[in-house]
Amino acid sequence: MGNPSLDKAPDDGDHESSETQDDKWRSSYRDVMAIGEFRSMWAAHALSMIGTNLLNITASVLVYQLTQSAFAAGVTLAVMFLPPILAGPLFSGLADILPRRQMMIVCDLLRAVFIVLVGIPGMPIWAVWALLFLSVLPGIPFAAARAALLTQIVQGERYVASTAIIQLTAQVGMLLGLIAGGVIVTFVSPNLTLMSTGLLFVLSALIVRLGVKSRPAPAREEGGEKRPGLLVMTRDGAKLVFRDPKLRTLALLAWLAGLYSVPYGLANPMADEAGAGPAAAGFIMAGQSIGALFGGFVLTRLIPPPTRIRMLGPLAILTCIPLLLWVFQMPLWMMIAALTLCGAAGSYQFVANAAFVLCVPKEGRGLAFGLVASGLQAAQGLGILLSSLLVEITSTGTVIAGAGALALLCAIGLAIPWSRMSGEVAARMEATESETAS
Repeated sequence: MGNPSLDKAPDDGDHESSETQDDKWRSSYRDVMAIGEFRSMWAAHALSMIGTNLLNITASVLVYQLTQSAFAAGVTLAVMFLPPILAGPLFSGLADILPRRQMMIVCDLLRAVFIVLVGIPGMPIWAVWALLFLSVLPGIPFAAARAALLTQIVQGERYVASTAIIQLTAQVGMLLGLIAGGVIVTFVSPNLTLMSTGLLFVLSALIVRLGVKSRPAPAREEGGEKRPGLLVMTRDGAKLVFRDPKLRTLALLAWLAGLYSVPYGLANPMADEAGAGPAAAGFIMAGQSIGALFGGFVLTRLIPPPTRIRMLGPLAILTCIPLLLWVFQMPLWMMIAALTLCGAAGSYQFVANAAFVLCVPKEGRGLAFGLVASGLQAAQGLGILLSSLLVEITSTGTVIAGAGALALLCAIGLAIPWSRMSGEVAARMEATESETAS
């Protein structure tokens, strides 16, 4: 089903010239940003990402200041990654049952309520953790609904461009949220900062409400046929992902972030060891995002689609190598530089994300994306939790270098099969544009 705003050229039955096909992907950014609905989703996503990362840095600093415990700060971050383990598959399946626009609005408003409650002064640590856990749950169906809704707004290589814009925006939002949060809590109470963060999600919901067209639930789009229950959809979605070698490899490449994101969860003790404060912790947490912002732009804007697909395996390997530098004692600036290099190579996730969604059959995209996104958050949360516990026993450098070595071995194991299947994946992604336009 083509998008009228994109399919303006008349179809005279002739094929595009090879030059046009080779260069078409270069104009995808401009084409996507010309779509009003996408601009609204983009703006709402930017606000949500800034709010999420303000929440992350502010909540971790609050707990670290109260407890002076790296493990407690790690738990604070981990509880914002772990909900997908329990609820991810079920909640992401809602994107294939309920109207996606309405779901995004409700999810943003629920997050706003829980975040404001976290900021109430005097809240016990266990209550902070519980509310943070609850604040993450609405983000699961939100992400699945957004990914599925994007496939209705843009298709083909323009979908790849849309996901690249969304993820580059996520990196900018992460930078702004983490750096600004670290600076703000140096001068303003973490409690007040947390309560103010909830307003960003209210504004995000308002933008989606005003700028995105309402669409019926997927069941009604397909003739009103009866849809299976959530448990059945979860089971079938897992089979869909893990029985397909291409989807399985793409999912595991995404989950590799659970290992190379370990420094994110150790930002507060790393800043302490460097003799710095919350602002330094914010820069450490933002280090990989700085690299991903530039790496993602180069990868998705300057490198042709078939080439970038083939690069996923080598880039996954390169992502892990900078973490091995933690075997040495490094100053703060060098740690941030190493994390920036890690993030630049880790921008392969932008392409892997789009490749995964476009290779999944249409009827299961919401659930399949939600399963992998939930698994990614779970892997990151478990990595943060375990590394924070190990730091209580050994040094941060030992933990980070160990995580980097393990990630490197896993990346090599995934890069080998990917080298054999990347051509088929690139062909499938190119085919989606002609399929949806017909």
